[in-house]
Amino acid sequence: METVLQIKDLSKVFHQGKNEFYGVDHISFELMKNQILGIVGESGSGKSTVAKLITRLIDASSGTIILEGQDITALKGSRLREVYSKIQMVFQTPMSSFDPRRTLGDGIGESLRNKKIPKSQISKRVEELLLQCGLTAEFAQRYPHEVSGGECQRAAIARALANDPEILILDEATSALDVTVQKQILDLLQELQKKRGLSYLFICHNLALVQEFCDEIIVMYDGKIVESGKTDEVIGHPQAEYTKRLIEAIF
Repeated sequence: METVLQIKDLSKVFHQGKNEFYGVDHISFELMKNQILGIVGESGSGKSTVAKLITRLIDASSGTIILEGQDITALKGSRLREVYSKIQMVFQTPMSSFDPRRTLGDGIGESLRNKKIPKSQISKRVEELLLQCGLTAEFAQRYPHEVSGGECQRAAIARALANDPEILILDEATSALDVTVQKQILDLLQELQKKRGLSYLFICHNLALVQEFCDEIIVMYDGKIVESGKTDEVIGHPQAEYTKRLIEAIF
């Protein structure tokens, strides 16, 4: 399988006064093309920090991030913006990820406007993306407060797809939704993955969802990877004591 993302010995040190601690502590893993890789762990384990490092929302203290063979760890300016077209993120609370003063269509089309694409083409593209994500074209005229949480998350996924990315990072993207809507969003993501050849990094605290959705899993504790492997193998036969406690607490 083709590797699309490599994380090598990646660390992030945070400072609190005179003290310092590792938010992410020398982790390494790979994401393959068409793979769904889950990252699980309790709050504070470092899951979301990993996502912020990969998307360059924060800078790494050490280590390397390689996207499709290119080292992106220290990219700046226009070269960094090119990376964002290949990696997109879908957040936990879709309402807050849209500007409440602008329509969903405006939000979905923002990256296309930044590329100076003609307005007529953007409108057509936004409609296509909405339809691909299970919404009608008229949702382009609605505001975030006028739609449900599930509809807003579908629009957020449409926005993430606007640049035709290779990778979607889903940071607790279903945790704010009720169980029925969670299933609908996961079904949508699986359908989109098959059609587009996407790779997913699925950050989640819900092991049941991860077992249903992910090919492989990484278990994090205190900034470190304590266990990784095929999802059913890790959950069915955990080796690390922390993984055992995590599974016992949920199942």
